[in-house]
Amino acid sequence: MQKVTLTSTVRDQRGKGPARQLRMKGQVPAVLYSKGNSTLYTLNPKEIDKMLQRPSGEISLITLQSSEEGAQESRLAILKALQRDPIRGQILHVDLFEISINDPLTLHVPIEVFGVSVGVKNGGVLQPGLRDLEIRCLPSLIPDSIRVDITLLKIGDSLHVKDLSMAEGIEMITDAEGTLVSVVAPMTEAQLAAMLATVPKDTKGPEVTGEKVKEEAVKTDAKGKPVAAAKGGKEEPKAKEGAKKK
Repeated sequence: MQKVTLTSTVRDQRGKGPARQLRMKGQVPAVLYSKGNSTLYTLNPKEIDKMLQRPSGEISLITLQSSEEGAQESRLAILKALQRDPIRGQILHVDLFEISINDPLTLHVPIEVFGVSVGVKNGGVLQPGLRDLEIRCLPSLIPDSIRVDITLLKIGDSLHVKDLSMAEGIEMITDAEGTLVSVVAPMTEAQLAAMLATVPKDTKGPEVTGEKVKEEAVKTDAKGKPVAAAKGGKEEPKAKEGAKKK
């Protein structure tokens, strides 16, 4: 397992305002969780990015190195969560979980498939399954990845979690029946035609004619009473106020 040392500074201020100020200074706010307690830290984003660019960087064994009042302090942790800006990709916040080198922990480890299967050489198609596995072990035994050899897989064969041989001290938590990888036969033209035949055809929408539906507006006078339209669609002329009746 990869081991990384991150320089850190203990901070006191909480909230969005102080965190925003740290980011403006080129730093990253972080929280270290430990048995119901939490400690606030400030980290260097360049060191975090460098760690994550390495293979299996997300499951690195992290040593937080900090100095407080002239005393050096080191705490062992793993990455719990990381938040980035969705547009710029900038690291916004980091959550860490403190661990003990003597206590086992549960975590997810990526799967690494290697080799070229016999089935693929004969025209088969490799179909991946699970991407990572959940294991439990001491921090010193955490592997960078779990390697899966597919060389002997023929068309129609599959590898499952139960087929793996784990190193001593590593307990598999993932369901034993989970599929790691399969080699399937390529789809024939007849199968493709049958699949396309089962796809429902697009239903036609309602026909739209060129005629427009005209809504007749109801006109009212100053008092809100409807005014009847004259024949031919013209409105009856209004009598002028004060005009004498004949």
